[in-house]
Amino acid sequence: MNIIFIGDVVGSKACENLRGKLPELKKTYSADTVIINGENSADGNGITPHSAKYLLDSGADVITTGNHCFKRREMNDYYESSETVIRPANYGDSVVGRCFTVLDRGAYSLAVINLLGSVFMQSSRNPFLCIDRILEQINTKNIIVDFHAEATSEKRAMGYYLAGRVSAVIGTHTHVQTADEEILDGHTGYITDVGMTGVLDSVLGIKKEIIIEKMLTGYPEKHLYAEGSQTICAAVISVDEKTGICNSIKRIKC
Repeated sequence: MNIIFIGDVVGSKACENLRGKLPELKKTYSADTVIINGENSADGNGITPHSAKYLLDSGADVITTGNHCFKRREMNDYYESSETVIRPANYGDSVVGRCFTVLDRGAYSLAVINLLGSVFMQSSRNPFLCIDRILEQINTKNIIVDFHAEATSEKRAMGYYLAGRVSAVIGTHTHVQTADEEILDGHTGYITDVGMTGVLDSVLGIKKEIIIEKMLTGYPEKHLYAEGSQTICAAVISVDEKTGICNSIKRIKC
């Protein structure tokens, strides 16, 4: 099976661009499943029921999130009812929503797990101990992990920690696509960060002038989305559905 994993989608214009190009991407890479990190898909930061539905209607099979998953209160009820929009697993037990989902594909199933890093991020449960508990609950060899984390060291460590136990560990959050895609231990596809879907002539999707001014002065600035040519950053992961082994992982930037 072939899986397209699309990096953090920033704002409604990026969502619109993705909707227009996703059918051709799926055809080009013979994709069976599309996973999208949508935690920044709503204008003004975060994700809303509207932006989640828009991405699902555009062709997403699963939407993962991250540290901005609860920016919008209206998402609480949505998380409770949705089986395919998930939030990081290492929030507390009382937090609403699913932290993983399992897609039934008939001849095989595919699990998608969402994790949040703990280094330079908001306080959360240890992601390494958390993933061990989740894997005990999953009865499929085909497993994709979205590790939404800041530190490259933590992402690399998680990749090696899960090598041979999951099909792929895909890093998100930093919005900069890394050139280190590989297959760990001949089994687990890995990339430190799959990148951002939005305007690359920006600072993580925000107008560069605003961020530069903030860096120069230290004054708070209102973040405004950059305008210009839209880019999709993603990875295509090929997995043997019988063994869960990743056969290839390839970066996309288009």
